Amino acid sequence: MKRTALAFCLLLSPTIAQAQTNACDRTCLTGFIDQYLDALVAQDPKRLPTAPNVKYTENGQTLRLGDGFWNSAIGKGRYRLDVADPTAGQVATFVTMREAPANPVLMALRLKVENRRITEVEEIVARSDMAVNGVKALEAMGKPREAFLRATPPADRVSRTELVRVANMYFSGMQKNDGKGQYPFADDCDRLENGGKTTNAPSVPGRNGGPPRTTKLDPKTATNYDTMWSCREQFESGLLHFVYRIRDRRYLLVDQERGLVLAFAFFDHPAGKTRTFQIPDGRTVTAGPQQPWTWEIAELFKVEKGTLHEIEAVLERAPYGMTSGWSAWDAAMSDRIQFAGPR
Repeated sequence: MKRTALAFCLLLSPTIAQAQTNACDRTCLTGFIDQYLDALVAQDPKRLPTAPNVKYTENGQTLRLGDGFWNSAIGKGRYRLDVADPTAGQVATFVTMREAPANPVLMALRLKVENRRITEVEEIVARSDMAVNGVKALEAMGKPREAFLRATPPADRVSRTELVRVANMYFSGMQKNDGKGQYPFADDCDRLENGGKTTNAPSVPGRNGGPPRTTKLDPKTATNYDTMWSCREQFESGLLHFVYRIRDRRYLLVDQERGLVLAFAFFDHPAGKTRTFQIPDGRTVTAGPQQPWTWEIAELFKVEKGTLHEIEAVLERAPYGMTSGWSAWDAAMSDRIQFAGPR
């Protein structure tokens, strides 16, 4: 009788059986990253289980899968940080790679998987000097920071919407930063950008080959934010105001088990008049790029108990005002939250 009832239910709702067959958990999703990287190094996209309409972008450009970095990738590096979201069917990684002839590069990769087929591929390939130096630093670390791998205690887990809300406070606090916002930083908050420490740095390289600086700048007299400052000190300084617009904020992966949120976005620095602003102590300062400048960025946040802990980003300079290739133009120019997957 029970078997008959079950068969009847499946007959009425074949999608239930299909969903069970095609469900892809954390291990399944990270396996797609393995397949992708192996195919990329072999320069053979035919090795991948892709949907007929698979979409591929690289540094914001829509390309045929197999073009772009697929022509020059020759090897995998020694650092990889995976993020999986079985609820949304998405998986991503920050990974070091080698590009012909033997150049180190850093890549952020996102895959969307539906019915065990890859339907979306998004890459940011960072090749700047900052990224090359960062590859060395990440590979010297050898593995991701423990917080990204640590499960959040079940009693402390919150909704996907809440995790995104907290992560978005980072972008909203940095955009036209005035030092007066609500900044949800934990005391142990630390940030890596392209593998380099951009908070709590032990020293800052000297100019023109001079000795490194090992003493923090004084916020009372500084005219630029200091990478030796903490996350909170940087935001409360108001000296990040030149990050004038953070747009196309696409929150694509949320890992409730580990408290992780991965966003793709663009940071715009219009230059000109926006470089001059007033900071909380009343001083007027001028800072930031002197030409219009956009960063394309993938940024990962560790959120626990409503605060931001570890932050890690892969970023590459893009033509000013460029869009991701995944959003309509009005959404790409907006700073509103774009939330993929169920809430």
